[in-house]
Amino acid sequence: MSIVKTILLVAMFLLLPALVLRLCRRYAWLDKLGPIVTLYFVGAAIGNLGLLGIPLFPEEMPKVQNMLNNIMVPLAIPLMLFGCVFRKSDTRDQLLSMISGLVAVVIALVVGYLVFGKMIVSDTDPKFAARVGGMLTGSYTGGTVNMASIQKMLGVPEETFVLANTFDMIVCFTYLMFLVSVGIKIFRKFLPVKTLQTASAEDEAVLAQEVAKANENPYKGLFTAAGLKSAAASFGLTIAVFAVSFGVATLIDKAVESDIFMMIFILMLTTLGIGASFIKPVRNLKYSYDIGMYLIYIFSLVVASMADLSKIDFTGSVGILGYITLIVFGSLLLHMLFAKLLKIDADTMVITSVTYINSPPFVPMIAAAMKNRNVLLPGLTIGIVGYAIGNYLGLLIFQLLSIL
Repeated sequence: MSIVKTILLVAMFLLLPALVLRLCRRYAWLDKLGPIVTLYFVGAAIGNLGLLGIPLFPEEMPKVQNMLNNIMVPLAIPLMLFGCVFRKSDTRDQLLSMISGLVAVVIALVVGYLVFGKMIVSDTDPKFAARVGGMLTGSYTGGTVNMASIQKMLGVPEETFVLANTFDMIVCFTYLMFLVSVGIKIFRKFLPVKTLQTASAEDEAVLAQEVAKANENPYKGLFTAAGLKSAAASFGLTIAVFAVSFGVATLIDKAVESDIFMMIFILMLTTLGIGASFIKPVRNLKYSYDIGMYLIYIFSLVVASMADLSKIDFTGSVGILGYITLIVFGSLLLHMLFAKLLKIDADTMVITSVTYINSPPFVPMIAAAMKNRNVLLPGLTIGIVGYAIGNYLGLLIFQLLSIL
């Protein structure tokens, strides 16, 4: 009977994200909330049924949660990196904006730690605030996969991850609304503006096509013969990367006799995933990124189900909310000032900031809001760089914050 319950739980965690994605596409209000936020709510409800006196398979649940929690992110990392295309920046503004935007995020992270670090505490971990800062570095240089990777690497509790990710979505939604409503206009008055004021019919058509592409079902065609063949190749390569990374991390961990397995494991997955992306047949595999993203959806559901709401100190979480708010809007202000000094144009600055703060999937939407087709490629390119360096930078920021 235990095996049957385990199978049922695994099936529930694997299939619920597909149902949520389908509902998000059917209902506009749910789509605006987003699949990850929705999955957090669903996961929290599943994990806290015991609070209502209705425990869900109490013996099998922790085992299934731990199993899926430990394998989803490591499998997702290489899958999401295989399709990356690294291009040399072809303009001065793009390169300067990428560097200055990254510097702005790092400064905001450090300043935010100095301001709010004393409010982000744990009775058992003196480096708790530094771990949170390292985890947030992943979110604001890469995206959810980096944030989840660093959470694993640094051992941030599941409750803290869910709480920080929820606050992140609230603050980032506010940030996007500011940009779309008045922010873009303000920055165009404050910073140089390149030729775009009247978008041509061709530009409008391309932007509409890119937005439609971003909004379409990325899994369409996955279950055809060609789609399954591509998925199988992606998974086979991912398992190989996983195995090599696991072996190297195990050997190093034993050699130095220190608890650094997870750190080496995640960094090896990242490095091998980037390396594989330079192999053209690997880079051309369809669905690898989208399958990796689906694994992140599963992880989001599982990790939310592991969060015991009765143990979350919402009153004490004000520091995390303040930290995230300062990072998001502080980095935006700093980036604008850097752009003014370096004479970077407004739209390149905005799209870079959006790429770092909200991740590349939001680039087509903001490009459409600006009616500027020319920022699509730099925005996506910068996002790829962010995915690639996010895990490394998160570890470095944690080490820096630990000594402040």
